[in-house]
Amino acid sequence: MKTITGNELIELGFRPGKWFTEALEFINTNEMSDIEMQDYLEQFRDPEPMPLQDGVDFIVNIRADNESENDNLEKVLKTMTKLMKTPTLTTGAIMPDACPTGPEGHIPVGGIVVAKNAIHPGFHSADICCSVMLTDFGKIDPKEVLDAAHSITHFGYGGRERGAQMPMSEELMAGFRENFFLKEERLISIARSHMGTQGDGNHFLFVGTSKNTGNTMLVTHHGSRAPGAILYDKGMKVAENFRKILSPETLKENAWIPFETEEGEQYWEALQLIRKWTKENHESIHNATLEKLKTEKLDRYWNEHNFVFRDGDLFYHAKGATPLDDKFLPDITGPRLIPLNMAEPVLIVRGATNGRNLGFAPHGAGRNFSRTQHKKSLAHKTIDEVFEEETKGLDIRFFSTDIDISELPSAYKNAQNVRQQIEDFGLCEVIDEVLPYGCIMAGDVQKNAPWKKKKKKFFVKK
Repeated sequence: MKTITGNELIELGFRPGKWFTEALEFINTNEMSDIEMQDYLEQFRDPEPMPLQDGVDFIVNIRADNESENDNLEKVLKTMTKLMKTPTLTTGAIMPDACPTGPEGHIPVGGIVVAKNAIHPGFHSADICCSVMLTDFGKIDPKEVLDAAHSITHFGYGGRERGAQMPMSEELMAGFRENFFLKEERLISIARSHMGTQGDGNHFLFVGTSKNTGNTMLVTHHGSRAPGAILYDKGMKVAENFRKILSPETLKENAWIPFETEEGEQYWEALQLIRKWTKENHESIHNATLEKLKTEKLDRYWNEHNFVFRDGDLFYHAKGATPLDDKFLPDITGPRLIPLNMAEPVLIVRGATNGRNLGFAPHGAGRNFSRTQHKKSLAHKTIDEVFEEETKGLDIRFFSTDIDISELPSAYKNAQNVRQQIEDFGLCEVIDEVLPYGCIMAGDVQKNAPWKKKKKKFFVKK
């Protein structure tokens, strides 16, 4: 009986893979006939490529109120229209804070798309589980909370130095070690060093007072840092391997991992572990601040707004959208949080799925312009002039020594317009507001990062 080799399988139209070794051993051990072999091999044959869809309808919960928003909305609609041709998608929606994130066909910020039995890493991007947490500190002076938090938090690239690291729970480390995507010791070491860090960009530590109670509240905004970014890179590589087989016409950025595969189940599990890491990361900063002030929390809320949520065989990908429906967040009992900008209140909201929102609300105010465009539009003023105009009466601080004007209020959409559209489209209900006292952000980390100039004091505006 002739020994069958991999060349014969390739001639029969099969793509080489790890399964070749096991299949060849089975075929040769059982001395299969040609017909028996072909019947056996059918289970390994690649499916017919899935064509792009004509375009699935999506719900539009945004209107343009001025010329710059017209341009932004036109780009968002174009990118969503192209995106909704992806074969797995069943429906979608855009929120009032929507803005494009890249070339046409990429999911926009403020976009929600629903995929059947598929997880798209590109739809949650590298900042997996970007999220917000609020702790109610009671009747404490906001300045005391901001000062204490300032001495504890960490912004910028990289993790904390040895001796200054915050502990990662043993339970979470054990979970990482059991997961295919997260088990590398190097990744776990990075996860440990990044605990208690907030990164840069639009991430912040905000202190304000409740409009309803007057209590001081601390709100943090950040995602899963380097551990999430590493998982994203791994997920995109796996998704790309599937894309080449399942749908070569699909944009690389929109590739997916079929959930009903070993890789899909492991990736879903990895996402849940990264979610737990991110929540623990927020808690480490909040709890350390409580401990420094020798007080206890009165209440705490937390929700992600950049994640994948499952309902049966449907996977809701929210690229910057706040989940409202309890089915998405089994461990959440409180209301949700929508920050706008450092000079505006953080909205405390509640809501449920309705005919327009797919179970989501906006995640913030969004942008009409890129960071570079915004900086160019203010080139006729000094950085100090812009800063003083836009932060008057607030205690705004940057962890590095340089102001980042691309994070000042004018960099974002008009907060009042976003709030009005939330109401007009019936997306959710505002039940309280955290009125701003002060805020800490990374600052211009490229120009003057604290780990490069350790002897300089933090920039503090009083």
